Amino acid sequence: MSSITERPSPAERDTPLAEALAERYLAYALSTIMSRSLPDVRDGLKPVHRRLIYAMHVLRLDPGAGFKKCARVVGDVIGKYHPHGDAAVYEALVRLAQDFAVRYPLIEGQGNFGNIDGDNAAAMRYTEARLTPLALALLEGIEEEAVDFRPNYDGEEKEPVVLPAAFPHLLANGASGIAVGMATSIPPHNLAELCQAAIHLIDHPEASTADLMRHVQGPDFPTGGVIIDDPASLIAAYESGRGQIRLRARWAVESGRHGTWRIVVSEIPYLVPKSKIIEDIAALLEARKLPLLEDVRDESDTKVRIVLEPRSRNVDPALLMEALFKASPLESRFSLNLTVIDRERTPRLMGLKGLLAAWLAHREEVLIRRTRHRLAAIARRLELLAGYLLVYLNLDEVIAIIRQEDEPKPRLMARFGLSDTQAEAILNMRLRALRRLEEEALRLEQAKLEAERDALAPLLVDPARRAARLKEEIAAIAARFGDPRRTTLAPLAALPRPEAEAFIEREPLTVVLSEKGWIRALRGRIEDGRELRFKEGDRLRVLLPCESTDRLLVLATNGRAFTVRAADLPRGRGDGQPLRLLVDIGNEADAVALLVAVEEGRYLLASSGGRGFIVRGRDLIAEKRTGRQVFTLRPGEELAAALPVSGDCVAVIGTNRRLLVFPLAEVPEMSKGGGVVLQKYREGELSDITLFNRAEGLAWRSGERETRLADVTPWLAHRAGQGKPAPSGFPRSNRFTPR
Repeated sequence: MSSITERPSPAERDTPLAEALAERYLAYALSTIMSRSLPDVRDGLKPVHRRLIYAMHVLRLDPGAGFKKCARVVGDVIGKYHPHGDAAVYEALVRLAQDFAVRYPLIEGQGNFGNIDGDNAAAMRYTEARLTPLALALLEGIEEEAVDFRPNYDGEEKEPVVLPAAFPHLLANGASGIAVGMATSIPPHNLAELCQAAIHLIDHPEASTADLMRHVQGPDFPTGGVIIDDPASLIAAYESGRGQIRLRARWAVESGRHGTWRIVVSEIPYLVPKSKIIEDIAALLEARKLPLLEDVRDESDTKVRIVLEPRSRNVDPALLMEALFKASPLESRFSLNLTVIDRERTPRLMGLKGLLAAWLAHREEVLIRRTRHRLAAIARRLELLAGYLLVYLNLDEVIAIIRQEDEPKPRLMARFGLSDTQAEAILNMRLRALRRLEEEALRLEQAKLEAERDALAPLLVDPARRAARLKEEIAAIAARFGDPRRTTLAPLAALPRPEAEAFIEREPLTVVLSEKGWIRALRGRIEDGRELRFKEGDRLRVLLPCESTDRLLVLATNGRAFTVRAADLPRGRGDGQPLRLLVDIGNEADAVALLVAVEEGRYLLASSGGRGFIVRGRDLIAEKRTGRQVFTLRPGEELAAALPVSGDCVAVIGTNRRLLVFPLAEVPEMSKGGGVVLQKYREGELSDITLFNRAEGLAWRSGERETRLADVTPWLAHRAGQGKPAPSGFPRSNRFTPR
């Protein structure tokens, strides 16, 4: 068998894999950016939305016409203009009909088009649609050569490159999309405000973003709500084209019987399903994370009505709502990203002024093109009217030529100087048009058209005339379709600031810390830790009573202070969780003390080198995992003790069993540092330290027995002394309390 050597065809070429992938990915990225994800700055539409509206226009689904099945519309869009999946096209159609998804619906739906709870629309075979009057404003002038057309994907049809867009649809309804390497997120705005800003920009082309935002207050979402950003941040976002907008639900207090009340939420954040809000609040209630709230109910019908019942009528409604805003979807953030495709078909990030200016430039171009189209139509009609009137002036001669000549058209053109169009129109005239009254109607029409021509012609050469006409058109749109704002703005400074306790149900806890650093919280008060179980080889270090709303201080041997919320500690009867997973103590350090944090409380810190100082609780609190360095330690030194300040005396004992007692007033208060000398050591270091009232005497425990030294005078001296030998009977552990 003879072998056949395969040779590549002339159309084939060898290409490195990386180059081939780069070419294909670039083509995909370009298609995604230009044909799917980003809207055009001129009409604010993506290709699928533009094709939907134009296809419905071709089907004559105007507001005065009947509805047609959405399946028919989707079929026409896919078959003629948009060769993609029917699900994506139908989803786009449904969204344009949802008054809770778009500020100004472009499609009027009949049937189940979904709801604010997040339920999907019915299948396209069950629903019907037609255009709204506002959609016709987007199409106004499309039959008058106002925009360019291009062949569709198979070359059999024509589709508009862009719609005339008689109003700034991009900002009115907004847009969102994710492309390759870029995205867009444009919120909806109030149409009347946009029109006012556009008119202001026509009159003042040098206007700043701040000037325009005297008219455009900010986004105006279809679901209402309250924006709580300050005006300066909004102006900065609209200037740069990027930012975030905080949106909250609108609520009010509704009074009940006997002094009771409830909160009613009537508007919810944009694009947040109502069902998700109810479910999330119910989950927080079940998890006992909303101690101020008793119950949540959904009493909505055609309007949103979410009822929130407080735990007590003494609860502050504003504080309750702040807790809900922080923990639930009743507050959301909308990302502002004004990325669009400009008139040169280039993706670009614009500000508010740039978007309005681009739309106005498009409208001016549409006005010029429509004017030229209309002037051309007027010229053609006036040409015919001149020919018709010539017939009436020479009626007998014209009739004679038509009756006698075999080819009357050239004869008429030569005799009366008619154009080919005029001669053809005269030959096609009906006999009834030769009435006297018809001649008068033609003369009236001629005068009317000449007046219209004289009014339109200056628009092509006079920018001031065009600006005046644009302002008239924009004002007419605002008067016809403008409506009041739904979203209001609230100053951020006026909002209450709830404490963390508002989000946690207050209950007594006992925190257990083991010698090996395992921590857990047990519900209730536990006085005796002997019944607690630990891992093998581990035992109890600290048993700390507290409340679930408390913050706890962890002091480590490296001199750092850490803060842990009691509510965040693992619950139950298990072994708990390693403390090192909650705070970043470090591998070489260990916990020294566990205390309840009180901001105005005072705490005594002491190092193994016998130095120390008093610090306020607010200087120990650190809300980050790495904590705060409070005690500056010397080489070989560790933080040895931390205890709340009480009493009027300090007792310090070293490993050399020498005891020193001195007044607490001699210990300075510092926010951080290395402290002062509490006790000097020739040999050894600090073993233990305690605080007590001199009048009550110094007590220590040895096993189950407590001993109290009533007179401490022999050991009383000033700070930084060496002390005297401990009294007889002092524990061999050299500690005031057993560990």
